[in-house]
Amino acid sequence: MQVKTKSRLKFLISSVLIVLFAYILSSGLIVGDYKISSIGEITKLGLDLKGGVYIEEEIKGDNVSKETIERTKQLIELRVNALGVNESVVTVTQQNRIRIEIPGVYDAENALKQIGKTGKLTFRGPNNDIVITGEDIKDATVGVNQQTNQPVVQLKLNEAGTKKFAEATQKYLNQVISIYMDEERVSAPVVKSVITTGEAIIEGSKDIEEAKRLAGIIKSGALPVELVPATVKTIGPSLGADAIPTSKKAAVIGIALVMLFMAIYYRVPGIIADLALAVYIMLTMLIFTTVLKATLTLPGIAGLLLSIGMAVDANVLIFERIKEELKLGKSLRTAVDAGFNRALPSILDSNITTIIAGLVLMWLGAGQVKGFALTLVTGVVCSMFTAITVTKFLLKNFVNSNWIDNKKMYGA
Repeated sequence: MQVKTKSRLKFLISSVLIVLFAYILSSGLIVGDYKISSIGEITKLGLDLKGGVYIEEEIKGDNVSKETIERTKQLIELRVNALGVNESVVTVTQQNRIRIEIPGVYDAENALKQIGKTGKLTFRGPNNDIVITGEDIKDATVGVNQQTNQPVVQLKLNEAGTKKFAEATQKYLNQVISIYMDEERVSAPVVKSVITTGEAIIEGSKDIEEAKRLAGIIKSGALPVELVPATVKTIGPSLGADAIPTSKKAAVIGIALVMLFMAIYYRVPGIIADLALAVYIMLTMLIFTTVLKATLTLPGIAGLLLSIGMAVDANVLIFERIKEELKLGKSLRTAVDAGFNRALPSILDSNITTIIAGLVLMWLGAGQVKGFALTLVTGVVCSMFTAITVTKFLLKNFVNSNWIDNKKMYGA
């Protein structure tokens, strides 16, 4: 098969796939009993868009360790999850406070009561009978099983707990003894032997982080510090009802104007850049919703729209370099190769500086500032990828197809 024919097939197939995936992600698809949800359906909305409860709990006491604060955060997450909310956000701020955002829940008093209660740790047998409580536990640490090389939680019991646990493990040998915080089951290990020494290991953690989380919950047994509500706000969904349609309209108009400008000013390369822009939008949204599982807020929308506008910056640099090469009398193929090579250092420099600024915002910022920085950095990384790989692949195959040889159609 000739190079020209191969290039035409590659370009056509790639273009059709881009358009098809763009339609599926924007509208969804139903095939028989299977449904592919659209991006809009799987995007998690933040408190400012969906409404809910905003709480800041202040940690009382001086010189509270980071480990204690982290255990407190983990226990609060358990209690928030017990409310049946899947999109909650629990973060530690720099002011020794824990911020809790619970979208869709409007009873602030009930949420506050659930989050701030003392809590009770229990080990329960198959019949839900309490075997031991948090008062029977002396320590819980993370270790590694030397035989399986898997993370485990190493449990140490006091004298009373040792006696009760020995009786329970004999009674429930080869059965499950579940670990509960309040009414939330956090682990369900199987008793593999009778334990009379007061020391046991809990297996089943997927990684070290999960083992640390379980050890922290068992070790604390209850909230390890006193919490005082510093801020409690109920936010209605009216802001999101206004902001989401407006943001969608702004996105459609902005993207359409950018695509129109590229097509008119750069002609063939501009149209190809529009296809690459579609890939960029799909890639950014997929990473944002499925990989990062981020929650979309108003500042996040702003960062996303800004990054879409910036996504064609790299293409502009490349196409201007190609125009310069064409004006020097070089062939289309040579000009395209030279344009990408000459523009690459400038693209890397400009985008890396933006990424550095975004990372600093993510590091030092909090709350919605982090949301803006996350979307901006994600967008910049994706725009570099699409400009350097997708645009180059499509443009080189189009040039090799010999459909249009007129240099004026490439901006010369």
